[in-house]
Amino acid sequence: MRALHVLRTLVAAGVVPLALVCAGPDARAASPVLVACGESALVDAINTANASGGGSLILAPLCTYALTSAHSPGGAGQAAGLPNITTPISMAGLGTQITRASSAPAFRIFEVDGPSQVPSANGQLSIASVTISGGDAGLGVGGGIANLGGTVALTGTTVRDSKGSYGGGIYTDGALTLTGSSVTANTAGVNGGGIFTNAGAVTLIGSVVVGNTPSNCGALPPVAPAC
Repeated sequence: MRALHVLRTLVAAGVVPLALVCAGPDARAASPVLVACGESALVDAINTANASGGGSLILAPLCTYALTSAHSPGGAGQAAGLPNITTPISMAGLGTQITRASSAPAFRIFEVDGPSQVPSANGQLSIASVTISGGDAGLGVGGGIANLGGTVALTGTTVRDSKGSYGGGIYTDGALTLTGSSVTANTAGVNGGGIFTNAGAVTLIGSVVVGNTPSNCGALPPVAPAC
């Protein structure tokens, strides 16, 4: 009941779009789960959601989830700080941050796996009102988010201060939609400091991709850069 109360409060305040809740990740999912402020709580919640075929997570308001170690071996050249998203999962925060701790080893923050990456996977990640920062994919791709054949939708969310070889902020070869979001101050070793599109569609709605190095957006030809 507490999770539902928090969810209703966030929707009423306009922080969490009603569409994100109503078009939740999976009809099989139970009531939204309130995730306590802590690395292990978030890791456990994602693992449980994946095992259940999907879920809706309400992140603790004003919490910084500081990731101190990788919780997935990851793919495309780097581990991930959180378990790979392999099912439809939504996350909603309020002034919430998910970041790699300054003392932690290098890893990206999120990896979303579709069937092209893992045949049995159906990774769909929706995030609202969260700041994702500090990811480090090293020579791998997607320091903040690596979308490997899945679907990613960000609403009122910021991806910043992350790095990787391609797509310092976000690397995608699936579907990516940003609404009222920003991708800024990320760095790519090769191309696409903000967003690198390897394949798939990228849709920007009222969103900005600025201040990234060496470019805001890059792509693998003949795909056009997102910005």
